[in-house]
Amino acid sequence: MNFSDVIANSSASIAPDLDEVSENLSCNDQINIQFTSGTTGSPKGATLSHRNVVNNARYVGAAMRLSPSDKVCIPVPLYHCFGMVLSVLACASVGACMVFPGEGFEAATTLVAASTERCTVLHGVPTMFIAQLEHPDFRSFDLSRLRTGIMGGAPCPVEIMKRVMEEMHMQEITCAFGMTETSPVSFQSAVDDPFERRVSTVGRIQAQLQCKIVDHSGEIVPIGATGELWIRGYSVMNGYWNDEERTKESIVDGWMRTGDLAIIDSEGYCSIVGRIKDMLIRGGENIYPREIEEFLFTNPKIQSVQVFGVPDKKYGEEICAWIILKPGFGASEEDIRSFCRDKISHYKIPKYIRFVSEMPMTVTGKIQKHVMREIMCGILGNRTNT
Repeated sequence: MNFSDVIANSSASIAPDLDEVSENLSCNDQINIQFTSGTTGSPKGATLSHRNVVNNARYVGAAMRLSPSDKVCIPVPLYHCFGMVLSVLACASVGACMVFPGEGFEAATTLVAASTERCTVLHGVPTMFIAQLEHPDFRSFDLSRLRTGIMGGAPCPVEIMKRVMEEMHMQEITCAFGMTETSPVSFQSAVDDPFERRVSTVGRIQAQLQCKIVDHSGEIVPIGATGELWIRGYSVMNGYWNDEERTKESIVDGWMRTGDLAIIDSEGYCSIVGRIKDMLIRGGENIYPREIEEFLFTNPKIQSVQVFGVPDKKYGEEICAWIILKPGFGASEEDIRSFCRDKISHYKIPKYIRFVSEMPMTVTGKIQKHVMREIMCGILGNRTNT
């Protein structure tokens, strides 16, 4: 049904009722319940307000310098914060054109839409961009009009960011970081940030928001030190739907605890080290999987990689890597370990390496490491205890 049909079929008698309802509405009213993606466990219902999502959409659009002349290719799900806020509401806030390639993401249909509709903006999570870059007919599509977009929803590998900028012509692509509970974007790079800043950080804090990096006791750490990232401001959710206990655990004096380990430098640029839950401790050494993933992405044979910990009796945890190789390439476990030797610390070299054709993901394209860990523990069995 078209919106014009709704208006045409409406009755004048309901106008007073609508006016009365409108007068009692507040921008702080709950308008949407977004269920978190469940990358680390059971989803939770983040309850968001008009003020949360409308303002976040405006600031995200401003960071990309969206205008009515832009055409935005939107292959991400519309029921998630990425599609709803960063894409649809951001376009609506400036009057940009929205292009929807299909009901679900497919690399080919997205490339066709971006090419034939002459899109200037493209959104997606890293796995979507990887799928497009590795599509066998990628070179046949004209993406020359693309200029910017957002890569977000999951850690953005540096090597993939570089390829998107060079091969997809998105020289002004931005990296957005946040969480459903913060409506969702807290940090975003600018289209004119220096190249290295845009590919290696998630930019600086969005307007009208505050952030801090704290240690395990909640004390602010020095600039350049690693700690948990906390966010405060208009974007913080009202709470988890019907879950007061978990709301109190996550929001402290207005500060949203993100659960992300981060570093903020003297210029305000933020680098995400990893998730607190993802950090593994091997023989007393704190190891951040993302550091190993970023290194392995420099291997020209590797299309995608995820690193996580599995139980080990001797060291507490051991490092495991799941790898998807690029089409036409082959590699052995020893090849991967040889690639790592003398380039990263010996204790960061994965003990367990598994070559796979796909990764377990949520419907929004986010990797589920907890599922990988469960599968790997089942495969290894008693070997993880030796």
